[in-house]
Amino acid sequence: QVQLAESGGGLVQPGGSLRLSCAASSSVADIRTMGWFRQAPGKQRELVATVTRGGNTNYSDSAKGRFTISRDNAKNTAYLQMGSLKPGDTAVYYCYTSALVVGTLENYWGQGTQVTVSS
Repeated sequence: QVQLAESGGGLVQPGGSLRLSCAASSSVADIRTMGWFRQAPGKQRELVATVTRGGNTNYSDSAKGRFTISRDNAKNTAYLQMGSLKPGDTAVYYCYTSALVVGTLENYWGQGTQVTVSS
């Protein structure tokens, strides 16, 4: 019911920056919260940041002060600006959205984009 298209991952040196984008598309869904989670090898998927349609944001402790999430409601697109990147930020980053579909709130995930922080 909702398709998520992610872009912006890649290889960056420690201390560098990257910007991830996630565009949600649907003909029937009302897109609500959007955000990013990440999963490093051998670890569980964890929250990075979320943003509501009203602009309220939530960050993990590791993201606070280094990452900024924003969204363009007209485009149903969320952005994650990542700065001061560390090797520990290396992971597959998954876009997430919760959307109201025919009266039911459902969760959707993107396919993931690899972020590698290495010199």
